[in-house]
Amino acid sequence: MSETNLSLPQSLGEKARAALGRRNIVFVGLMGAGKSAIGRSVAQQLRIPFVDTDDEIERVSRMTISELFASYGEEEFRALETRVIKRLLRGGPKVVSTGGGAFVNENTRRHIKRGGVSLWLKADLEVLWERVNKRDHRPLLKTENPKATLAALMEKRYPIYCDADITIESRDVRKDIIATEVLEAIASLTKKA
Repeated sequence: MSETNLSLPQSLGEKARAALGRRNIVFVGLMGAGKSAIGRSVAQQLRIPFVDTDDEIERVSRMTISELFASYGEEEFRALETRVIKRLLRGGPKVVSTGGGAFVNENTRRHIKRGGVSLWLKADLEVLWERVNKRDHRPLLKTENPKATLAALMEKRYPIYCDADITIESRDVRKDIIATEVLEAIASLTKKA
């Protein structure tokens, strides 16, 4: 009787983790797209750390994002954001969720491209609006017509987000469905050192 080599099939998380190698996966997209919620789920399934850049910025500055915008303006905030993202991308792998404007900044985008695989969670206006209109902590939406502001941000940023390595549609379904689609996309990547 010959011995057969039985190997257990890899889970989707294991396949994605193998394809990712030492690279980071960096979530980009507008506020409300699900970068943090989906990012946490993906990190858990990949068994690697998750970091939200906004949380890290608040930790190192000891100020909220809204306070930073009010005290220093968007330009200074973006400079701090770039420094924090650059630091976070050293060493991997990890899942990094960025603020909505991070990938728009050319310098930050260059660091993301060098330090990982960028993944755009793309959502339509109604999905985003449904998710963000219930809370009052988004400094860029503190306008007379926040929904119109969100639409203007989409028009400005979506052509830049298109430069991400992977695009996944964020829509009104359970987050585990989107997380599975993200893992499938990662698993199909060509492995790099």
